Amino acid sequence: MIELYYWPTPNGHKITIALEEMALPYELKPVNIGRGDQFKPEFLAISPNNRMPAIIDRAPADGGEPISVFESGAILLYLAEKTGKFMPTSLRGRVEVNEWVMWQMGGLGPMLGQAAHFTRYAPEKIPYAIDRYAKETQRLLGVLDKRLEGREFVCGDYSIADMLSFPWVNAFKMAEVDLGPTPNMTRWLDTINARPATKRALAIGDELRKNNTMDAEAKRILFGHEPSKEEKK
Repeated sequence: MIELYYWPTPNGHKITIALEEMALPYELKPVNIGRGDQFKPEFLAISPNNRMPAIIDRAPADGGEPISVFESGAILLYLAEKTGKFMPTSLRGRVEVNEWVMWQMGGLGPMLGQAAHFTRYAPEKIPYAIDRYAKETQRLLGVLDKRLEGREFVCGDYSIADMLSFPWVNAFKMAEVDLGPTPNMTRWLDTINARPATKRALAIGDELRKNNTMDAEAKRILFGHEPSKEEKK
């Protein structure tokens, strides 16, 4: 059994999508990041960076003690190895998938996150920051669109490389960035959104998101700034 410490964010969706695709039994452990659950000692014991998602595998492949894993990229690599699914068996195929895993973790996720933050959540509008992250978001999504030309998925077959990038791109409207023409990426999004496992995973997030709003206290906890008068309303 996998224990999944989760909240419905792009990084959280990565793991539910993978677990649903891999047909692994799991128990959901909600971590309400807008109320500070990520700072509780019991969660920090498995995720010292106080970020979700994290997992505990109660039945690891070596038959030993439970294994905890934090960081979404590390979790998907672990699950792919555990199940033998969504990761090529050839050396060159694994290298290719690992490249795009690192691309998402080091670039696409952080840049889209910053673009969304400065356009939607920052206590003041900073034109330089908005422009900086909007342009980098456009560049990265252009890289993805070009990569998908002539390919159904990022590395040919559906893999963890797609599961990592999809939730961030699927939420790109939060960044309020004009993407321009991205026909390959649009087709890729539609294809993954239509997968039954994706639908199940996103539905889990929709249920948890009910009655949870981005109020002033949540912004204080998540972003570490003093709420403005407008935010306190």
